[in-house]
Amino acid sequence: MQPQALELEEAVIGACLIERDAFGMISDYLKPQSFYDTKHQKIFAAIQSLAAENHPVDILTVTDQLRRSGDLDFVGGPVAITELSRKVLSSAHIEFHARIIAQKSLARELITYTSNIQRKAFDEAQDIEELMQQAEGELFELSKSNMKKDFTQIDPVINEAYELLKKAAAREDGLSGLSSGFGKLDKITNGWQNSDLIIIAARPAMGKTAFVLSMARNMTVDQKIPVAMFSLEMSNVQLVNRLIVNVCEITGEKIKSGQLAPYEWEQLDTKITELLHAPFYIDDTPSLSVFELRTKARRLVRDYGVKVIIIDYLQLMNASGMSYGSRQEEVSTISRSLKGLAKELNIPIIALSQLNRSVEQRVGNNENTSDSKRPQLSDLRESGAIEQDADMVCFIHRPEYYKIYKDAYGNDLKGVAEIIIAKHRNGAVGDVRLRFVPQYARFMDYGSGGMDSSMDGELVTSSKMNDAPALPQEETSFDSLKPEDGGFAKGDYPF
Repeated sequence: MQPQALELEEAVIGACLIERDAFGMISDYLKPQSFYDTKHQKIFAAIQSLAAENHPVDILTVTDQLRRSGDLDFVGGPVAITELSRKVLSSAHIEFHARIIAQKSLARELITYTSNIQRKAFDEAQDIEELMQQAEGELFELSKSNMKKDFTQIDPVINEAYELLKKAAAREDGLSGLSSGFGKLDKITNGWQNSDLIIIAARPAMGKTAFVLSMARNMTVDQKIPVAMFSLEMSNVQLVNRLIVNVCEITGEKIKSGQLAPYEWEQLDTKITELLHAPFYIDDTPSLSVFELRTKARRLVRDYGVKVIIIDYLQLMNASGMSYGSRQEEVSTISRSLKGLAKELNIPIIALSQLNRSVEQRVGNNENTSDSKRPQLSDLRESGAIEQDADMVCFIHRPEYYKIYKDAYGNDLKGVAEIIIAKHRNGAVGDVRLRFVPQYARFMDYGSGGMDSSMDGELVTSSKMNDAPALPQEETSFDSLKPEDGGFAKGDYPF
């Protein structure tokens, strides 16, 4: 016999019939399918319909609703409804009873789920890989539909926020989140925040992977922050080779061919030790599904203390096990799942994303050609849901790629990469200039490595960098940026 609690089902329905507020107390826990007895399902569906239309729920109204739906005789007529109302004297324990009914219902769903998977596993014609994907999808949907989180009174939340504020104040860098290792980027983001979904998007060849590898190196080697990266595009060896190029400052061609000069072998042997024992975890599973990611991410956080997850890149993921009318719907499901996972694990998730070809197709005027190639939110590929679900959207833009070597103010753009923060749910938007060294696939703070530091770490809190005048050579604070210059007035910025 399947799990059931018929007496509790009768008690819950009876309480709904005699107490005006009883249904509101249990509506979050139960649905008609939660009841084992089919008659009880019909009666509860009638109660649910009445409540949805703001009609009173009692013996007479429920009887009338069942008569109109044609189910009154099936449930046993008006006598059966009256008998149910006599099964209970009050709704004092209705929530406790409802939770038990919900648990029994979930147990039955799990039995059905496992039985179907078992039956298909015995089928020799069934593709096992496909069955695993389907099983993951069905289990994910089952757990999501039964996931309930109650409200929280504000006091403990205030205490938690206050403790986080004190921890941020005690830090020397003044950040409340995880440092990316890029000073000016951290200043505007205040660090990558827990539970945030961060999208880093760009056209091909802009350096998305190089950017996150440079950041991962900063975090794992310099700060010993555990980082996990899911590489759907490259194998783990290819990814590590790019990391070696980044750290050891030896060109990728030489790393591939192995044709290193004696001094380069010495340089490799010396600098590669920085990567040894770094808390950097790589998974190169191709065509990763959101369900596989969820399982692996939980283990990485639980067993290895991972503080941030990077996905390269979002459009290569899939949500197999479920059917979709279009790729846009599937990408929407993936982005929502990533945001949900970030909240569940309470860590930042950084997902790389492709942009569509609109960037290349835009043509600017003669005065400001650079602006025409700057990415914008509408360029995000395949789904507007990415923009909606993300807490932060950053674009990588290298004007030099489009043969744009000077900005509107005559500043040299060779080797410049602009990190454009186009959406920031909990802070300011703006642009940060970094240095990009293509032969080493490395991003650095603008004045690093001997580059002319006259624009060291330039930060402009304007939605369009070229709308703001060039910053002075000395360190420029947010307070010194006037609103008419495209910046914030004192007190306007959120950190």
